[in-house]
Amino acid sequence: QVQLVESGGGSVQAGGSLSLSCAASGRTFMVYGMGWFRQAPGKEREFVASIKLNGGNTDYADSVKSRVTISGDGAKNTVLLQMNSLKPEDSAVYFCAVVRFGSGTVRSGSVDYWGQGTQVTVSS
Repeated sequence: QVQLVESGGGSVQAGGSLSLSCAASGRTFMVYGMGWFRQAPGKEREFVASIKLNGGNTDYADSVKSRVTISGDGAKNTVLLQMNSLKPEDSAVYFCAVVRFGSGTVRSGSVDYWGQGTQVTVSS
């Protein structure tokens, strides 16, 4: 099992910045990639960004690509999501996600472990 602890999030005005962090513990040798999804009320959960912990390959949703940076530390099994120029439509619960070796990519949704979620609210 892998446990995920998220931190960060909160409320910010449009145009502001927030960062989210996620730390994995437990059987972390299984972790291939980490990333973030988000879910707004009444909407489906959607992919935001991901990183392959060994190698650093990153992947971003088109909706956030120019405003978000994901970084990771393979030794510490942590990932940081830096979000800039936030918009009201970025408001959602953000979930940390982990895929194990062999499970595919984070974007594909083959997520093996989820964090508990952290709220991001962007006011206009």
